[in-house]
Amino acid sequence: MNTRTPRTTHLAATALIVVGVICSPVIASAASTTANTVVNASVGASIGITSSSTVALSLTPTSSGVVSSASDTVTVNTNNASGYTLTLADGDANVNLTSGGNTIGAHSGTQASPSTLSTNKWGYAVAGVGGFDASYSAEANSTTSSSKWAGIPASGAPIQLKTTATTATNDTTTVWYGVKATSAQPNGTYSDTVTYTATTN
Repeated sequence: MNTRTPRTTHLAATALIVVGVICSPVIASAASTTANTVVNASVGASIGITSSSTVALSLTPTSSGVVSSASDTVTVNTNNASGYTLTLADGDANVNLTSGGNTIGAHSGTQASPSTLSTNKWGYAVAGVGGFDASYSAEANSTTSSSKWAGIPASGAPIQLKTTATTATNDTTTVWYGVKATSAQPNGTYSDTVTYTATTN
């Protein structure tokens, strides 16, 4: 016989509920926040230049003069996004080819207004630049040369050969050199040094 009263039953149920609440797991609420870091890698501009180092010209002169010419290849590499500028000048203030006390002077033509070589003079050319011819080829003792040349500028007044507007990988410029000599020019090996300068824009 069930002798529990309604009050007793109610108290038992309440006790079970309390026990259930006490035994339930406690779930914590997680807290979080964020932070950002900017990574800047500054890559500087670099540039490199090479040339053929030596241009060899051979002449067997006549009384009226012969022209011989050959080319040099200038190669530039740069990571500069704005490109580079290439200039040319003599290595010093003396623009003559010299052999002992003898000289072959710089031609009077200019890059803007080049002309055929005068006798016993030397010059440079870059095809398609300024007033230079559209193309050049090697000459060997030519008596009828009509190619146009400019005199090399002194070291303090370099001339611009080209400028670019983007990075360059093995970008080449062909620079031609020519000499006209007559039999009145003393024999010998005549030399001078030219300087190419590549500068980032």
